[in-house]
Amino acid sequence: MKNFFILITILSLIGCIIFTQRPPKTTTLETKQEYQYTVLLLPLDSRPACTKFIVDLGKIANIKVIMPPKELLDNYKKTAKTNVLRIWMSENIQNVNATIVSIDMLIHGSLLASRHFTETDNDVNETLQILESIHMQYPQMPIYAFNILPRLWLADSNENSKYEKLILEYSKLKDQVYTFENPKDIKKLNDLESKIPSQVLTQYQNLYQENVDLNKKLIQLTKRGVFEKLVIGQDDGQIFGIPNISKKQLLHYLNNQQLTSDNVVITRGADEVALTLLGDIANKLNHYHPKINVQYSDTEASSIVMPYMPNSVATTVKEKVAMLGGNLVNNPDDADFILFVYIGTEKNNANRSTVSKQIQSLLKKNYKVALVDLSEHFSYKETIFPMLLKNDIPINQFIAYAGWNTTSNSIGTAVTQATIFTARLNSAVETNDILSLYKNNLNFLISRYLEDWYYLKNVIDNINNNLKKSNINVYDLNEHYNMANDQLNIEMNKNAYLLSSRKAFNIPLLIQTQDQIIAVKASNLRITTYFPWSRTFEIYLDSKITLEKLENN
Repeated sequence: MKNFFILITILSLIGCIIFTQRPPKTTTLETKQEYQYTVLLLPLDSRPACTKFIVDLGKIANIKVIMPPKELLDNYKKTAKTNVLRIWMSENIQNVNATIVSIDMLIHGSLLASRHFTETDNDVNETLQILESIHMQYPQMPIYAFNILPRLWLADSNENSKYEKLILEYSKLKDQVYTFENPKDIKKLNDLESKIPSQVLTQYQNLYQENVDLNKKLIQLTKRGVFEKLVIGQDDGQIFGIPNISKKQLLHYLNNQQLTSDNVVITRGADEVALTLLGDIANKLNHYHPKINVQYSDTEASSIVMPYMPNSVATTVKEKVAMLGGNLVNNPDDADFILFVYIGTEKNNANRSTVSKQIQSLLKKNYKVALVDLSEHFSYKETIFPMLLKNDIPINQFIAYAGWNTTSNSIGTAVTQATIFTARLNSAVETNDILSLYKNNLNFLISRYLEDWYYLKNVIDNINNNLKKSNINVYDLNEHYNMANDQLNIEMNKNAYLLSSRKAFNIPLLIQTQDQIIAVKASNLRITTYFPWSRTFEIYLDSKITLEKLENN
């Protein structure tokens, strides 16, 4: 009998807990996407960062982005069908309001292929003639073109792998000699040249010269009005290297052409250039010049030069803001949003808790915050995101988040997402438009959490370690592709569930509509994920949430 009363008491207590913690009543909010503008995109390559990101950001901007059929594009080491692409572009250009064109894709067939530059003068001239012809046929349709300065490292091949370190040292010394003309460096350079086969050295040097020559032709097309805007990006680099010499040459050439930064931009970065151009288009449509307050995680963060970058973090921020027609402001109260840049290093790892409270304070004051979450060693231990989860900070209140690949990639993505979101927020009036904006932004935001942090800082190491134990090359999965995909799906669905279960994820988000404030939350998170190429370096990830309105009980 005593045990019976104990059991009744326990059940009563459980009932009280269930009753007091009963979830609030919710209503599913249905939204409808109504595009007002269409952009044709010829991407840098077929990776999701160069394709899907732009499509998803287009949804936020209310811009429909159309691309060539998948079978026409590249697939890792297989280049795109450039001849067919040129025809496809000419045939579909009449159905769009603007065009974003990767010159690397149109001439070479992908970014990877451009690192070899095996195309002839006829390929280059034919491509430029097609673009000029399109402009003459549709003079009112703006063409936004971009081309990439090759990365510092040799193009991947068995032959090149023998000389990677020597070429890297040669390239850095070449730039130092070009800049400082130090006799000791000149001697070192001559010694290095004698150790590298002349054929390898000539191919490496020609790659940059051919790229510079092409960019000069593109600048001339811009001067003649063929391009609304030309962006010359710079692939992975360092403080010194031959790519920096190419950039200086082009800047000198540009200065003599009487063109402004509204016409031609020479910047760092590659993968994020197309999405930044989409942001520029969205800003023009909304007559929007974002005012951005930049805050850093510590006093040294802005001056740090991160891996694969030739310049400081602050320089990259200024360039990406300028590309979007934005303005930096000192007072957060004067800003459309705050760009918070976290730089994680071994040195400042102990400060993560303090920084997370700083971010929490900004959100509590209802500032719109875009978060860049960088790590010096691409390690989860150096990022701020886990501290946000641990301290129950409402992560879905951010208007943007990025932490993928290089500093340039992340900053460019976060600034663009935040700019597109705030531009639309300023112009959206109808409740459906506002709710659709938030839903699309949350889908992209959550995808960034899952890919940039959960996958790139955690899951990729687990999968790579498992594959390497079986002697599987993670850069060439081949017949092991399906097995690797199965592992990916198990890991990412598990992490999607863990993310959606966190308190930080489930704190309601307040949305101001035309006539009321609505409390909403993201629920029913569903993901689709797979390896787009036969390697584990990147993933395709699509997040879908249901937007739930919290009702007053």
